[in-house]
Amino acid sequence: MQAIAPTIKANRRAFSLIELVIVVVIIGIIGAIAIPRMSRGAAGAADSSLVADLAVLRSAIDLYKAEHGGTLPAFATFEAQMTTYTNDAGTANATKSSTYYLGPYLRELPKLKVGSNKGQSALVATQGGTTAGWVYDETTGAISANLPGTEVDVRGVQYNNY
Repeated sequence: MQAIAPTIKANRRAFSLIELVIVVVIIGIIGAIAIPRMSRGAAGAADSSLVADLAVLRSAIDLYKAEHGGTLPAFATFEAQMTTYTNDAGTANATKSSTYYLGPYLRELPKLKVGSNKGQSALVATQGGTTAGWVYDETTGAISANLPGTEVDVRGVQYNNY
């Protein structure tokens, strides 16, 4: 006996050209909104990182000052005083001992993460065009980014005013 296969009508349905155009337009609108927001997010992250690095540096300077009787780190020996052990007079030493028991306050000086001096961690005494990351004033303990006033964040605030 031979089985009779039922005839199945294939309903062929496809997207119309109008439906495809609408989907493409919607994707374009979403992209036009999302892409600028995501790119600002990356710039905002670098700005936030600068704020965080400055907060860490300023806290380390304040702690050094508190532990050394109100004396700020010297410009010439700033990195050593911040990253190694020191005695009461501020003399740096690589190993901890009964004389060198204060610090270290930082593992290393952070690198600048924005602007034309990005990647630099060295210090300068005055704002300038040299390739250094930070400006440190040993008389006040103020520290800021070593970037020209023309370099601003996404809100228009100068990086060297953070």
